[in-house]
Amino acid sequence: MRCLVKRPTVASVTLLVDLSLAAGGCGSNNSSTAGCSSNRAVAGKASPASSSPNPVVAAGWTPPGGNLANTRDVASAISSSNASKLGVAWCVPIEANASSTITDNYATTPVVVNGVVYTQDLQSNVMAIRLATGKVLWTHTYNSLNGGPDGVNVVNGTVYVSAVPVNPNKGEYLGGAKGTLWALNARTGAPQWSWDEVQNLWGNPAINSGGGQWDPPSFDSQGNIYIGVGEPRPDRPDRVALRLSLGTSRPGPNLYTDSVVKLSPRGKLLWYYQLTPHDLYDWDLQDSPVLTTANGQPVVIDGGKAGILIELSAQTGKLLWKLPVGVHSGHHNDGLLTEYATPTSPSPLPAVFNLEPGLFGGIESQLATNGSTTFAAVNNLAVPMSEKGVAESSSAFEAAISQATGEMVAVGQNTGKIEWDDKLPSSPYGAAAVTNNVVFTTTYNGDLYAFNAATGAILLKTPLSAQTNAPVTIDGDYVIAGAGVALSKTQRPLIIACRLGANGKLPDTVGSWLTAGCLSSGCSSPPVRGSSCAPPAASCPPSTTSTRYWPRPAVWASTPTRWSP
Repeated sequence: MRCLVKRPTVASVTLLVDLSLAAGGCGSNNSSTAGCSSNRAVAGKASPASSSPNPVVAAGWTPPGGNLANTRDVASAISSSNASKLGVAWCVPIEANASSTITDNYATTPVVVNGVVYTQDLQSNVMAIRLATGKVLWTHTYNSLNGGPDGVNVVNGTVYVSAVPVNPNKGEYLGGAKGTLWALNARTGAPQWSWDEVQNLWGNPAINSGGGQWDPPSFDSQGNIYIGVGEPRPDRPDRVALRLSLGTSRPGPNLYTDSVVKLSPRGKLLWYYQLTPHDLYDWDLQDSPVLTTANGQPVVIDGGKAGILIELSAQTGKLLWKLPVGVHSGHHNDGLLTEYATPTSPSPLPAVFNLEPGLFGGIESQLATNGSTTFAAVNNLAVPMSEKGVAESSSAFEAAISQATGEMVAVGQNTGKIEWDDKLPSSPYGAAAVTNNVVFTTTYNGDLYAFNAATGAILLKTPLSAQTNAPVTIDGDYVIAGAGVALSKTQRPLIIACRLGANGKLPDTVGSWLTAGCLSSGCSSPPVRGSSCAPPAASCPPSTTSTRYWPRPAVWASTPTRWSP
């Protein structure tokens, strides 16, 4: 789940990795197009001038987290001097259908291998796209709803699979469901080992459940594995009988939920750090742990829905610093107050209170680091609570998601102090991604942002074709963003590739509707697949690849059609 949809039944997070390799509308602020005076870098190659203080900066975005340390930091031709010159290179439709107004079509981070973009939508459909041209090479259609975040990886070796206690078609965290990390032989599929994330479900497996990963594990140079583990259930009384509120069916801290865990290459527990013992509020510590350094020593940095960043010693798991980010309403110790409550215990909590971070707040999506500073996309979304659970209607809850604000926060790794904090008008569910001195994210209202990594100055803010719940990928001189939350008839769910110097334009952007030209056969709006509208007129670029939206030069005041050649 990236936050708006719950997690899949099994294996939303699958990392295929050879441990021998473990060493380590786009445009200007005022327009959806931009000119470019810089030279284009070769797709997927690092710019010769690029530099980073990060010792594990990746050459390209090959694994989901950029590299096996999940730093989400890659070398590229993009810098603070030219980020504003990113323009639309191509865009491809996202074919999945959202099942409700708060779910979406797309929540993954694409990977790029040998010039091909591999990605997956929330119906589990997988697509391969040529990075340089936007040509769709193949698709595999599954039409199997998953909760996300999902995605693919293209490597060799051992397959790591986390079973997640959710089935979108039946229910989530039902009694007895548990998260287990499996290591499988990539050639045969035979299990090599497994690690139980929630032990015996704290003595009551008929009712309790928990654990699971949203995002891939991280790996150090010795092949040790670092994971962030999800929440325990039941938690709130609206999910269970009132007598089981306060987590009384699961007394104690409920290990190893809401924890960073380090395992040996053979699955032996080396250490753990639990951020939220006896979690009552769905505060998963779900983001991939980031492996980096601070004060010359290897450290692990992580954060999750509790809205708290932590830095741990990679060797021992000792807490080095802890920092709340975003807005907090003071309920972080409620689990400790109720850790050994019984069904007849009086509640130590207020009858009615405001919970922030709420259910979709905190650090919902992945962190990034440039080796000295960690960047966190923070969502400020509160929810009213009572002794019966969430104290607002589902429609009010959905409206609050669209109205929520957020922040991009930069924190010094040596000190645990905030270096800069940019307030955003919408929740940045798009994680953080770094290249050179630029940090990227997307916000739920459908904007792509680029920030100066040193100062927080906004280098680029531009609308996409729909609202978005997905992180970005950076490769060569490209930035790839998915806009999959189409909440109006004019919004278009697209995978959008922006490139330095490209001058295309999206068929539509959030908050706008273009109605003129570039439509054939008298169509007055973008036709759907199989419609009677012919291929684009001569003034539009011909498509020789596959069904997709073509970008337009800035001089076109028109909406390109979508068609099958």
